[in-house]
Amino acid sequence: MKGLIGKKLGMTQSFGEDGVVRGVTLIEAGPCYVTQIRQAEKEGYASVQLGFGEVKPRRLTGGQLGHLQRNKLPPLRHVREFRLQSDEPLSEGQVLRANVFQIGDWVDVTGVSKGKGYQGGVKRYHFRGGPKTHGQSDRTRAPGSSGATTTPGRVYKGTRRPGQMGNVRVSQQNLQVVLVDTERNLIGVFGSVPGPAGSLVLIKEARKQ
Repeated sequence: MKGLIGKKLGMTQSFGEDGVVRGVTLIEAGPCYVTQIRQAEKEGYASVQLGFGEVKPRRLTGGQLGHLQRNKLPPLRHVREFRLQSDEPLSEGQVLRANVFQIGDWVDVTGVSKGKGYQGGVKRYHFRGGPKTHGQSDRTRAPGSSGATTTPGRVYKGTRRPGQMGNVRVSQQNLQVVLVDTERNLIGVFGSVPGPAGSLVLIKEARKQ
């Protein structure tokens, strides 16, 4: 099972084998604790539950603490599940570190994108806006007409309009691992990943290699 929970630290840059400098995102990946293993015979599907981010015990509920203390694990803030494709040698209480991945691996990174608040059509969907001439003093960034005529006499649902932008779950696919530092629990991938610095991300083996 190639999967870890991590925290996005920020971006730097690195030279590739072709000599081209590219942006690299650094992720604090692990240590992750195996908190539970679900089996297809019992739960109907096979998965492993990982915990990440030690916190003070008072930050968790009694049920959360009991779930972790079952395997003598420390209090962990984040718990996520990863599907298992086959029977893999994992056991509850096991610790997974950054060396789950190797340099050259391709991964998918999932996170929550930066929230932009309520935005107009120009920023949200790259609308062109209205003309700057012919007396258009206040229509420069207006979306313009979105409806049709008498039929249907309304605006269809799903039409691109101003509204909430960002703050959604996003997966960045096929990012190459260029750095693995087990001592400092660091993984570096070419390209950007969703979310601000300090946000939680899930790192999985790429599905579309």
